[in-house]
Amino acid sequence: MRIDIITVLPELLSSPLGHSIMQRAQDKGLLEIHLHNLRDYGLGKHKQVDDYQYGGGAGMVMMCEPISNCIEGLQAQRAYDEIIFMTPDGQTFKQGLANHLSLKDNLIILCGHYKGVDERIRKKYITMEISIGDYVLSGGELAAAVLVDSIGRLIPGVLNDETSALFDSFQDQLLAPPVYTRPENFEGMSVPEILLSGHQAKIEEWRHTMSMNRTRERRPDLLEE
Repeated sequence: MRIDIITVLPELLSSPLGHSIMQRAQDKGLLEIHLHNLRDYGLGKHKQVDDYQYGGGAGMVMMCEPISNCIEGLQAQRAYDEIIFMTPDGQTFKQGLANHLSLKDNLIILCGHYKGVDERIRKKYITMEISIGDYVLSGGELAAAVLVDSIGRLIPGVLNDETSALFDSFQDQLLAPPVYTRPENFEGMSVPEILLSGHQAKIEEWRHTMSMNRTRERRPDLLEE
């Protein structure tokens, strides 16, 4: 999979996407992440990428030409499955969408800034708009990092145990069950006996029950969905 990220602050993405699982995915050749500084496509000697909004009001707007030039330059090299804009008014990002996007070959992610991007860019190029929650960040870079991390770990071969992601929270609309490791007894609190029994069918039944209970207590809305 190849992901091209268009941003005015590439340095914000270098660290979260250059360590741990994301770095391993790139080292294995399973994931390519390319950062494109929008200012390289900026206008004039000052490489301008934003301007005042028509109609007045506080805040600058990302201009059409730099974004258009960057996207079209990328499209001239390959076909993209989706061009994604990270924006608070996009569809809420959920595990099912992460699963869907992990099956794609080439993605572009546009990180918003200031008051957002000129609406004409959204209409002409953007195929999917995604929000990671009902709140506003200072830019789309951190949201893009969340998106890439969530997608990248689902690519076969990225995780050491390829079945691990199948049992994450939200994969079956349930929260994950409690997990335990050594020691068997910690300050008077013991590991549930069922997990020590070796009876895998009963262990899976217990885990499913715990998932149901935890979801009912913490996220009943998932059961309604």
